[in-house]
Amino acid sequence: MAEDLIERLTALVQPILEEEGLELVELVFKRGAKRSLLRFFIDKPGGVTLDDCSVLSAQLGDLLDVEDLIPHRYTLEVSSPGATRPLKRPEDYERFVGRLVNITTREPVEGQRHLMGRLVAYTDGRVSLDVPSIGPVTIGLDTIERARLEVEL
Repeated sequence: MAEDLIERLTALVQPILEEEGLELVELVFKRGAKRSLLRFFIDKPGGVTLDDCSVLSAQLGDLLDVEDLIPHRYTLEVSSPGATRPLKRPEDYERFVGRLVNITTREPVEGQRHLMGRLVAYTDGRVSLDVPSIGPVTIGLDTIERARLEVEL
């Protein structure tokens, strides 16, 4: 049910996001006993501002009230993905080449499932990293369980 709802919500809000020059990084729906949570993580080149989140929250609130896809009480949140934003789509890997990333794989790569290194390239469904502890590594996108940007100090 939640996956179907997320797909329908994504399709519903996509035109608004595109109009505002925003991308949907992640959409989370958590069903609660008394109130559910609907959280949109958005981004744009240069990062999102509080005003971006506020404007989009108002637009989405109105749209969701009209469409009534969630028949019970819920809290709507619109937020930035933060400095450690997830990488989910091929475009994310292409966009963040050169950045430090933290990747968890489904199966060990060079004996490790948790890899932190510099994102070197993304080509044809393959992510190339330079991992200090083991050197260059290439991983299939389909073997990545979770990937996030890392904060560099």
